[in-house]
Amino acid sequence: MTVHLSKLHGTGNDFLVAVARDGAAGADEAFALAVCDRHRGIGADGLITLLPGTDGADCTMELRNADGGIAEMSGNGIRCLAWVAVREGLGLSGRLVVETDGGRRTMSLLVEGGELRSAAVDMGPVTFEPASIPLDAPSAFDLEATFHGTTYRGDAAGMGNPHLVLLVDDVDAARVAQHGPHLEVDERFPNRTNVEFVAPNARGGIDMRVWERGVGETLSCGTGACAAAAVAHRRGIVGADTVVRVRGGELSVTLGETVLLGGPVAHVFDTEVDEQTLVGGGE
Repeated sequence: MTVHLSKLHGTGNDFLVAVARDGAAGADEAFALAVCDRHRGIGADGLITLLPGTDGADCTMELRNADGGIAEMSGNGIRCLAWVAVREGLGLSGRLVVETDGGRRTMSLLVEGGELRSAAVDMGPVTFEPASIPLDAPSAFDLEATFHGTTYRGDAAGMGNPHLVLLVDDVDAARVAQHGPHLEVDERFPNRTNVEFVAPNARGGIDMRVWERGVGETLSCGTGACAAAAVAHRRGIVGADTVVRVRGGELSVTLGETVLLGGPVAHVFDTEVDEQTLVGGGE
């Protein structure tokens, strides 16, 4: 079976997007794992399938991380999906409603000449309620995590998926690749967690590096930027409107009853792959 894929990225957080045709289901774990492999596949932080919408939604997003596991939501990923959705004739009015495993999301699109130029997504409310994150602890605030003699402090937050936001002195010096895999599986997070390493910067915003659950360190994370901004705002570090600087660029975050995320989307290329061959079933 030949699968058509579009590669896109939002501030360096890259995704492959497929469109399910004629009632087809989303991708399975083996295909996602194979196609996201940066050495034996195409390479991406995740695989997204654009599926038909339900109950008034324009479409549905199914996301598998690079390890093949299902993820609830991605702020950068959903903006990449929007680019493909516009090409498919959806959202041309400037509004796109997407069903995700993290809840329904409404997007504002700037479409010119039939192509998406920019996208902002209402990410829904941030939660600090342990049961909703989910977090097995009395409070989401002032958590400590120690690994190899380094003690981190920060807060947990939920953006439809779990986050542990850690405040550090210098994100460039943070041992993201070394400590991230162990913090991801902190026993207090029953579904594992994304881990953000965050510090204020001289421009009034925050710098962030992220260890994504099921992926590894990525250049950007949309839900992570929202969680980090919410934690920093609650602690009085930033205002309700802030810029989160990640290794892949900058994301704008506006905090209110819900969280608005904005940032660029870039289309890289389109390609086709043979699913059977890629997952090892071919000769």
